[in-house]
Amino acid sequence: MRALKIAATGMTAQQMRVEVISNNLANMNTTGYNARRAEFADLHYQQVTRAGSINAADGTVLPTGVQLGLGVRPSSVSVTLSQGSLSQTGGDLDLAIEGQGYLEVTLPSGLSGFTRDGALKRTGDGLIVTSDGFPVAPDITIPDDARSISINAEGEVYAYFSDRVQPELLGQFTLAGFSNEKGLESMGSNLFLETAASGPAINGTPGEDGLGTLRQGYLEDSSVDAVREVTELIEAQRGYELNAKVITAADQMLSATTQVR
Repeated sequence: MRALKIAATGMTAQQMRVEVISNNLANMNTTGYNARRAEFADLHYQQVTRAGSINAADGTVLPTGVQLGLGVRPSSVSVTLSQGSLSQTGGDLDLAIEGQGYLEVTLPSGLSGFTRDGALKRTGDGLIVTSDGFPVAPDITIPDDARSISINAEGEVYAYFSDRVQPELLGQFTLAGFSNEKGLESMGSNLFLETAASGPAINGTPGEDGLGTLRQGYLEDSSVDAVREVTELIEAQRGYELNAKVITAADQMLSATTQVR
């Protein structure tokens, strides 16, 4: 009886869906987090009678045939790309990206990581880094005697000093774009790695070539919709229960078969 295995694949699929939903809800306050969605595809079909085959009785062609499905399988967990709302923090090193693009950071391995988490910090040497201490590319160092800094929409970083009237340009942040953002590999800590699916990073100036702009003193909130996630959680729970009922029904049918005398 195939129903047992088919229902088991359905329960496994709904369990995976609940895991994705739980991760979304857990990150509903994570800066720059985009919700994930589990996607599924049907498994192979057993061709009992192929459509278009000839009926041996009268030579007519069967219009449909008999195809028995074998269940469901996970096909992907895709990212729902959407702009989160911006929350004002007032921090000099808090940056929100309005539009597309990622900040590039240098990982300890020498590889480049990418993030939309603009909660930047300053090391003891004045280097601008992420919350995990990864330098933001290009490297920008704030002088110790700087009174304050200003970052405009194009990513230019200016430092103000007590003994000067004009600010000093320290550098300019760039943003990285990808032809397929959903192909990026999540590595935790709000960081992504480029893959063959995402394509290489295309660096550019904020506000140009389709890239977004920067807003100082703001952070991008998570794009998770709690109401939608809870609704999908209920759907996944009901789907799990229905597949469990199929297993119960199949077990009762097998029990009835073994009791036939």
